[in-house]
Amino acid sequence: MARSGRHDVVIEIGGLPVRLCVDDSAFLKLLEERYAGFVTLAGEALFELDIDLAPETVISSTDDVRVLWASGQWVMERGDFRAEWDPSAGRGRIRQTANPYAIDSVLRILHTLVLAREGGFLVHAASVVHHGRAFLLAGRSGAGKTTIARLAPPDAVLLTDEISYVRWHQGQYHAFGTPFAGEMARPGENLHAPLDAVYLLAKGQRNMIEPIGLADACRALLRNILFFARDAALAHLVFQAACDFLCRRPVRRLTFVPDSRVWELIA
Repeated sequence: MARSGRHDVVIEIGGLPVRLCVDDSAFLKLLEERYAGFVTLAGEALFELDIDLAPETVISSTDDVRVLWASGQWVMERGDFRAEWDPSAGRGRIRQTANPYAIDSVLRILHTLVLAREGGFLVHAASVVHHGRAFLLAGRSGAGKTTIARLAPPDAVLLTDEISYVRWHQGQYHAFGTPFAGEMARPGENLHAPLDAVYLLAKGQRNMIEPIGLADACRALLRNILFFARDAALAHLVFQAACDFLCRRPVRRLTFVPDSRVWELIA
């Protein structure tokens, strides 16, 4: 539980509950609103992070995200935050400005570190559940993730239009909803489903699905996986996770026009 005088909220993403503790009630309210669909009332959390808010000044000298292992803990920093997390103790501390993008970044990094050791990953992809099956629609900015998510059938459920959460669950790969929104500016649903297939997006003159060789699929998937740590061993685990995933789930190239009929090919 949070220490006396501090407020806390538990955010559960991908089945991983993380307790955030802060002494600023206004910032706590911001967290509760921002992660509303992912706030859990369960008392237990796997990890706990204390947040110390700083004035709107530069906290770290690096503008880019930097993640490294030092003295038995992970150190994560960017201009607007610096975080230290000891995975063995399950505890960490974040010093950040009061903007929500800093805590978003810390949570994404933390989940990539945990998933790397569990054979999962975060990936630049929209993900949608239709008829009980999840589909990943991957690509960098401008590839059409948000467009194709908007074109999904009315009975489809959006898990995310920006960053998909993939992990091994109950003997197969599942896609989990995330609160990390893209252009649609709304979080995904907090649920998960077995992953059916991955589609690498490309805009074109007609709707078309093409097979992709394993080597090309691996390169494309790795380009879209989020990974921040300067750690060779962990990077190797991510590479192994991608290879295992591709051996179990089909990856195809989907060229499409902005027309809802594309979903007749997908699902």
